[in-house]
Amino acid sequence: MADTVSDLTPSRMPSILPILSVNFVGTLGFSIVVPFMVFLVTDWGGNALVYGLIASTYSAFQLIGAPILGRWSDQIGRRKVLLVSQLGTLVSWIVFLIAFYLPTDAILSIDTALLGQFSLTLPLVVLFLARAADGLTGGNVSVANAYLADITDEEHRTADFGLMAMSTNAGFILGPALAGLLGATLLGEMLPVLAALLISVVASLLIFFGLKESRAETLDNKPGLSNACKVFGQETKEVYRLKGCDETDTTSILQLPMMPQLMAVNFLVMLGFSFFYIAFPVHAATRLEWSVTDTGVFFAVLSFCMMMVQGPLLSRISGKTPQGLLITGGGLVLAFGFVLLFWDNLLSIYVAALCIALGNGLMWPTFTAVLSKFAGETYQGAVQGFASSLGAAASIVGLIGGGLLYDWATSWVFWIAAGIIATAALFALAIPEAENHSDP
Repeated sequence: MADTVSDLTPSRMPSILPILSVNFVGTLGFSIVVPFMVFLVTDWGGNALVYGLIASTYSAFQLIGAPILGRWSDQIGRRKVLLVSQLGTLVSWIVFLIAFYLPTDAILSIDTALLGQFSLTLPLVVLFLARAADGLTGGNVSVANAYLADITDEEHRTADFGLMAMSTNAGFILGPALAGLLGATLLGEMLPVLAALLISVVASLLIFFGLKESRAETLDNKPGLSNACKVFGQETKEVYRLKGCDETDTTSILQLPMMPQLMAVNFLVMLGFSFFYIAFPVHAATRLEWSVTDTGVFFAVLSFCMMMVQGPLLSRISGKTPQGLLITGGGLVLAFGFVLLFWDNLLSIYVAALCIALGNGLMWPTFTAVLSKFAGETYQGAVQGFASSLGAAASIVGLIGGGLLYDWATSWVFWIAAGIIATAALFALAIPEAENHSDP
């Protein structure tokens, strides 16, 4: 039987190493396909718009799945939901792998001024299905953040979220680097997908064997206590009643202190980053004429710099620098980094990578820590799920819009991304220093 909440006193708080490991391995599996995805889509008949649509498919289905998974994690426990989410990712990689064995004959050909020229092929359809399956169960990040919020204390919250972001970027370092190496073999792009599938198996095993439940009170069957709220009409057992379980709709979440401002920043940052993530790989492959290895090296360097900022640097300054300054200042530096991508020379691009790493490394972990504080203990899963859902909506707009805009405006799209991030940084000025918010 898992420990009850009363046993989880600060002196017995679980180690954050298991959740960092799960986060690292999950990110590694995702990031290993980043450098070559655009090349794969192009080989199978797509263009920048199709690449954006495929990328946004994950976000579209995450928009459906993330809030559900977040609420479930409040009710039945983080560990179970993380395991379901990771198993969904495993299935998606299996479906992805099937696409390599299908014929690439065109099902439908499009050639218009608005959409550009591309062909819809069977591998692209299967790739859409794979991304949809992963997105529907894509609650990994929001539930992992809620798990970390459960087990960390106020003194170390910002630093611990920095370590979480550091583990994410460690995965993003190794993933693209492995993709560059594996993609150069005779198996080409298939080998990184096989590697992602195996990595997903490892992540599932880490969750099953290495992760303890952080919300043990939701698991104990205690006779005589009130029923927990039902999950989509399923029969419930007698457990501890979860405060706020029936009230965590969108309106209730937005009534929490500073939540509208925080969600606005969350939306704008995800929107600006989505423009970058869809436009830069296309920019690298077409205008810069980079190879898979060149793209992998860039993302590996970017992630390494982010890891250094979010680890050693943020740990040193998080308790000494106002959180609002870290969010706003980091956002402005990030926006400047996007501006530098407008120029095609290698020096400008790698200076941009340093600015992006510094800006995002200071801003995002601080923002997630502030968000978790204003959410309070009871609503962590619901708030994180809603934030993830809102981020998914921003990603859908940014990924599809970024693909279209790059076809029309090429590298000017990076100026648009910079303007969006700068606006988010100014919104963050309205957010006060986050105190320890107890549940109402």
